[in-house]
Amino acid sequence: MLASPSKECPDPLDWSGLFDRLQKSQTLAAIVLCAWHIGLYVARTLVEQQLNDRAQVPTAWGTCSVCGHRLHSKGFAARQMLTLVGQVHWRRRVGRCPQGCRGSQSIPFDTALGIDAYQQTSVELVRLGCLLAVFVPFELATWLLSQLSGLHVSDDSLWQWVQHYGQQAMGQWTQEVERWQHGHAPPRESLSDEVAAMPLLIAADGVTVPLRPQSGTPRGKTRWREVKVALLARLSHRLNRNGKSVTRLQQRRLVAVLGDLESLKPRLQLEAVRQGIETAPHVVWLSDGARGFWRLFDTCFAHMATGILDFYHAAAHLWQAAEAYHDGNPARTPQMWFERLRHQLRHGYVHRILDELHWLIRSPNTAASTKPILQRVHNYFKTHQAHVQYRLFKHQGLPIGSGMVESACKWLIQQRFKGVGMRWSEPGLNHLLALRVAWVNQRFDALFAQHSLALPCISPNR
Repeated sequence: MLASPSKECPDPLDWSGLFDRLQKSQTLAAIVLCAWHIGLYVARTLVEQQLNDRAQVPTAWGTCSVCGHRLHSKGFAARQMLTLVGQVHWRRRVGRCPQGCRGSQSIPFDTALGIDAYQQTSVELVRLGCLLAVFVPFELATWLLSQLSGLHVSDDSLWQWVQHYGQQAMGQWTQEVERWQHGHAPPRESLSDEVAAMPLLIAADGVTVPLRPQSGTPRGKTRWREVKVALLARLSHRLNRNGKSVTRLQQRRLVAVLGDLESLKPRLQLEAVRQGIETAPHVVWLSDGARGFWRLFDTCFAHMATGILDFYHAAAHLWQAAEAYHDGNPARTPQMWFERLRHQLRHGYVHRILDELHWLIRSPNTAASTKPILQRVHNYFKTHQAHVQYRLFKHQGLPIGSGMVESACKWLIQQRFKGVGMRWSEPGLNHLLALRVAWVNQRFDALFAQHSLALPCISPNR
């Protein structure tokens, strides 16, 4: 508790002005904002007092890394930094080698505070700026940051923060993958007994993003590349208001990579291990018909997982066959034939579809131009025959549509990276994507500090 304004605050005139504004405020909103301003004033004063008081504690000097002589104190030097409560100033001891060796300067107090030599912004403010940039464009993020904190930071500074911590997030992923590939067990996320008993779903899809043709310049034709996205989640069920069982995702985690499947493969395998794939009672792989994803399934998960082909992509192939085949019978339109085949597919009669397609391919009444299409559809369902047993899958309470990963592609990638006029450099997209994935996976705060810096954890409203 503050003893008195003149004692706790270095400038009583500013303190008096703040209280005068508070007393003259008429509306509740104005009173709250003035009180908030006073709170920030007090917070900045307390921070500066704490820093200056702690800097007075005697310092144990080490030795010079060049000549080995014991460092000597050269007195106090000023330091300032932009923080969430504003620009704070303090003075702390600086030590140097008595022999004058280059690079011998030492500031133990800065090390104790966890700040770097040329750091200008405190990490809790950087975290808030990066968090805003995860969701909205940089220019809008800087405006929101000024609205939330009253501090003005350029969008270029915000971009630099995202590049730094995004690169750090990517480096952590690379290190974890390398350690896992060398036989070190990855840290597994703690799961409650209830969640651990649920089936584990792995779903994969891809979405294209616009990239600049050359780094550092917006000129040239847009290059489109695909981001591979994989979703891992536990499946739970509950009854809705109509008494119908609906599937819910628990413990949702995402893996996203701008690159080919070989880049996605180790990260997805690592995340699957972290989510307890080895002890899950049932593992499900769900994807559309993209061959690359099914090769990944065959290579990594087929021995332990049930593969499910997205029903709506499978039905689209049936429509290709129905649209291509015309037997001249007006009583059986392509739409009618498609609906019958789709009904058979949904209720587990894929063998009937295969038999009918095989008969049509061999029939002399089928046009020669139609047979290649029918053969392609036949081969498609023959390859995925074990993956389209939808009646069995629904009986087991498993999803048959990949809407959850398609939704993840939309809000993870499209909403942030495919805005009007947006084109990205590859490093810029990768760094921001790493932060977005870290946020989704509840690992965002770990990039900035060993303890949580989230505002609700330190707010008196908690």
